[in-house]
Amino acid sequence: MKTVKLLGWVFILIGILGFVPGITSNGMLLGIFEVDTVHNIIHLLSGIVALMFAAKGERGARQFAQIFGIIYGLVAVLGFIASDFLNGILAANMADNLLHVLLAVIFLAIGFGKGRRMG
Repeated sequence: MKTVKLLGWVFILIGILGFVPGITSNGMLLGIFEVDTVHNIIHLLSGIVALMFAAKGERGARQFAQIFGIIYGLVAVLGFIASDFLNGILAANMADNLLHVLLAVIFLAIGFGKGRRMG
């Protein structure tokens, strides 16, 4: 539950930073990740949903992790094989794709892992 809550706050922070000039320049967050308004809103909403699910306890945190692990896995696959399609929806580059893979792995491990205190 703590991990999902922490990631929820990180998503919210990243979503906010995506709108801050200087931190985001020419559509690049920290000069690494491609972002746009849609991407920033998705980060904010992901964070809010993570906090809502985590507030329900261990079961809610695991449910969030399962759902979002699958979602981020699909987004990563789309980013690798259909980058033109993905970029038509939201800005993404290779760094984003790799981060989406990492998030998918983390969320899937939390959501489907056997560990009692993972989420």
